Amino acid sequence: VIVTLLKYGFEDLVQRLEFPGAELLKRSAKEGKDVGTYVRVRHILEDLGPTFIKIGQIMSLRPDLVPPDLLKELSKLQDQAATVEFKIISSIVEKSLGGSIDDFFSDFEKTPFAAASLSQVHRALLKKEGIKVAVKVRRPGIRKMMEVDLDILNVLAERLHERSNELKIYDLPNLVKVTRRNLLKELDFTREARNIKIARSYHSEVYIPEVLMDYCSDRVLVTEFIEGIRLNEIEENHLGDPYTFARLGLNTAIKQILEDGYFHADPHPGNIIYSIEKGLCLIDWGMVGRLTERDRYDLIDLIKAIVEKDSSLLMETLLRMTVKEREVDDRALERELAENLDMFFSGPIKELNIGHLLLAIVDVLREYRLKLPPDLVIMIKALVTAEGTARKIYPELNIASEAESYIKKIASKRFRAEIVWQGIKRAFSKFLSIQKDIPVRFLRIADKIERDELGIRFRHENLESLNHTLENISNRIAFSVIIAAIVIGSSMIITTGIGPFIFGFPALGIIGYLISSLLGLWLIVIIIRTKKY
Repeated sequence: VIVTLLKYGFEDLVQRLEFPGAELLKRSAKEGKDVGTYVRVRHILEDLGPTFIKIGQIMSLRPDLVPPDLLKELSKLQDQAATVEFKIISSIVEKSLGGSIDDFFSDFEKTPFAAASLSQVHRALLKKEGIKVAVKVRRPGIRKMMEVDLDILNVLAERLHERSNELKIYDLPNLVKVTRRNLLKELDFTREARNIKIARSYHSEVYIPEVLMDYCSDRVLVTEFIEGIRLNEIEENHLGDPYTFARLGLNTAIKQILEDGYFHADPHPGNIIYSIEKGLCLIDWGMVGRLTERDRYDLIDLIKAIVEKDSSLLMETLLRMTVKEREVDDRALERELAENLDMFFSGPIKELNIGHLLLAIVDVLREYRLKLPPDLVIMIKALVTAEGTARKIYPELNIASEAESYIKKIASKRFRAEIVWQGIKRAFSKFLSIQKDIPVRFLRIADKIERDELGIRFRHENLESLNHTLENISNRIAFSVIIAAIVIGSSMIITTGIGPFIFGFPALGIIGYLISSLLGLWLIVIIIRTKKY
C-alpha cells in the first residue's frame, strides 16, 4: 500500500502515517503527477486490487462523504478480473449443491459471460425445471483476501485518525468498520437472493428475474437468465420509443423509493436490460436500500420544499432528517439553501435537474456537519443515478413532474382518517406504557434525594487541547524557575568566594552558570521550534 501511494505521488500522506522504513521506499517511481489528485486516487484503488475497487464503488454511493469530482472518478472504476478455470468453479458449485453438476444441469457453459473481482457468472440450463439460468459463483479465497486487506485498511485509518485533525471529522476507523460489514454482506449470496425475493413481492412494471432458492447458497446464486440488451442500446437498435423506456425506468426508481421504501441502490444502465419477452428488467440486487415510513414522508416534504422553492421548509425537513455534530446557525443554513434553490430554479421547471440539486444540498449538509442516515444518502445517489440513466435515453425527461403523482398519492394517504387514527392510537399506547413507569421513577428519585445519593454528572468535551496547552505552560514555568534558581544560587556562591576556584572564580558558581545557560538555550530552541511564542 505504501509503495503504491508513493508511486502516485502521495508522499505527504505516507509521511503522516509514520510507518517504520517508509523513508527507504521514497525512491519508488512516481507516475501520473501531471494528472489530477482524484484520477491518481482511482489508479491507486485499481492497482491495489479487488477489495479496494469494491470500497471505491461503495464510496461512490456516498456523496455525503466524497467530493463531487472524486465521485465522478470512483464511478469509472473498472471491476474486471481474469476468469477462474472451470474445474475450480465446478467444484464450488458441486460442493454447494451436494452433487454433480450433471445431476442438476442439462447444460453448463464452461466459459463465463461475465467476470468481476468477487464472482463470475455462467449460463446454464436447469435439468428439473428446464429454465435457462445465470449461475453466479463467488471466487475462491476472496473472503480471506478481503479480510486481510480490510485489516490493513483499518491500521491506515486509525493512524490517519490519530495524526490528522482535518480527517478526524470523517471518523475513518468507523467508516472502515461499516465498509467491512457491507462488503462481507455482499459476499453472502443468500442475502442477494433474499433481496430479489423481497423486490419481487412489490408490484412493479419493471421485471425482476426470478431467484431459484433451492439452488442458492452463500457462494452460489442461481437466477433466471434474461436475454436482452442494455438500456442505453435501445435507441440505437430502434426497439421502441426512448421516452417510454426512460419514463418507465425513472418511475420504477421513484416508486421503489417513495412508495415501497425498498429500492435498488445502483440503477445504472448496466443493471437495466430490455428483453423482448419481459420488457425492462432490473438485475444485480447485491446492494439495496430501505426507507421507513417516516423517511418517506420526510422525503415527500423535501421534494415539496424544492418544487415550491420553500427554503424554510427545506431547512426544517433537513434538520429533522439529519444528526447534528455541532450547533448549527439556522439563518446561515437557510440562506445557503435558498441560494442553491435560486441557482437551480434559474431556468424553467421542466429543465430542473433535481439530482444535481440534491448533491448540492448534500455538500451543504457536509459543510454544516449534519449527518444523513446511510440509507437516505444511498437513496439520494440512487435517485441521481436513475435520473441520469433516464436522461441518457431521453434528455428532456423531468424527475419533478414524474414524481408529482407519487407525492400526491402518498400525501393523500398520509392524511387519510384511518392512517391518522392509527398514528393517534400508537402515540396513546406509547403514552400509556410510559405513564406506568412515571410513579416508580419519581419514587426512585425521591429515595435518592432522601439518602443524599442524587448526583449530577458533568462531561467535558474537546478540552484535551486546553489541558495539553496548560500542561506545556506549567512545565515551561517550572523549568524557568529552576533555571532562575540555579542562576541566583551560582551568583551567591561567586559573591561569597567559596572554593575551589577556576580562573580565580568559585568552581561551583561557574558550573552553575554553565548549566543554567545550557538549559536556557535549550528552552529557547524548544519554544522557537514549536512556534509557541
